Amino acid sequence: MKGNVIVGQSGGPTSVINSSLAGVIKACWTEGIRRIYGMHYGIEGLLQEDIIDIEDYITSSHDLSLLKRTPSSFLGTCRYKLPPIEGNEKTYEKIFDILDKKNIEFFLYNGGNDSMDTIKQLADYASKYNKKQKFMGIPKTIDNDLPMTDHCPGYGSSAKYIATSMKEIIRDNESYGVSKPTVCIVEIMGRHAGWLTAAAAMSRDIDCSGPDLIYLPEVPFDIKDFVKRIKELAKTKKSIVVAVSEGLNTKDGTFVCELGSAPEHVDAFGHKQLAGTAAFLASVVTKETGLKSRYIEFSSLQRCAAHISSRVDTDEAYNVGYLAAEAAFEGKTGMMVTIQVETREPYVERYDMFDIHEIANIERKVPLEWIINDGTYVSDEYLKYARPFIIGSIQPYTAAGLPIHITMNKKKK
Repeated sequence: MKGNVIVGQSGGPTSVINSSLAGVIKACWTEGIRRIYGMHYGIEGLLQEDIIDIEDYITSSHDLSLLKRTPSSFLGTCRYKLPPIEGNEKTYEKIFDILDKKNIEFFLYNGGNDSMDTIKQLADYASKYNKKQKFMGIPKTIDNDLPMTDHCPGYGSSAKYIATSMKEIIRDNESYGVSKPTVCIVEIMGRHAGWLTAAAAMSRDIDCSGPDLIYLPEVPFDIKDFVKRIKELAKTKKSIVVAVSEGLNTKDGTFVCELGSAPEHVDAFGHKQLAGTAAFLASVVTKETGLKSRYIEFSSLQRCAAHISSRVDTDEAYNVGYLAAEAAFEGKTGMMVTIQVETREPYVERYDMFDIHEIANIERKVPLEWIINDGTYVSDEYLKYARPFIIGSIQPYTAAGLPIHITMNKKKK
């Protein structure tokens, strides 16, 4: 008889992270493991022994189907950095004492770069001290910046939301028939990697010109050149729409948002909370050109818009959760499931696994050769890469015209 399972969600939520949880639960049911625990608020909750029994809330295929359509992290999330093993053994002893107390043999953690560091640390400790537990990473990040995988679950749905919203913003901005153009600057998530902002280019189609400029954090941002380009566009256009990453930085490494007001909040991983890039640039445009300008921040909308989730993304999120659990049951540990693409037209993917040491704390950025026009747009190579991820849709269940979500507000009887 196998031991019990515990699963946690960590880092920024996505619209499909719960689809991975559904995959884990289904794999457990298939294996005959009915005791599935959830870390309430990730590893931070586990350290406080805040653990739930998932079958208090999810017991049927219908529940799993609803879970796949529920955005954000059903179990709750955290941004908690485990300390190095050396010198902090008591923290790890506490974690493994909790796991032993619940007879937990399989530990599954769903997240991005920082979450994979958690898997690495725990797997290393288990190996060093000959612990029985198996540790598997389940990829998740709208930032799409995990290495060794072609792309990350969560990215496709966020990219679909961004591309769709950009089309609607462009259509709206074009409706003003004034003598001077209106400039709209759209801020999109992305600290060091511009995958999300690049998705704005997918709005370009037969019925939409797409954004006029796209700025990614991989290339240093030149404010003077930016203003110059806006002035040039204003000579011939009555609508100007620009997509910018929140993590845009100047040649000296200063975040553009810090030029307006310095971010105050810093998380456990030392990450500054970035916001205000578009607001600052809109003020610069108005000051330097006299043009009317506005800014839009997608903020959390780009990661919680389950009503527009991609079918491909949802299915792949489910699959990596299922396969991670299956791999743990087979005895694998210290690994992360990855998605590899055989062909893009037609789209055919397969799944693989890599040692967590090849993944944790490594950030994959947009290839520089995909960033064109002196750092102001992305190439067709990017579009060929990303378009398959936004295909299809998963319709929400609704009541009174609004989506229904499954939550932990009420236990099953």
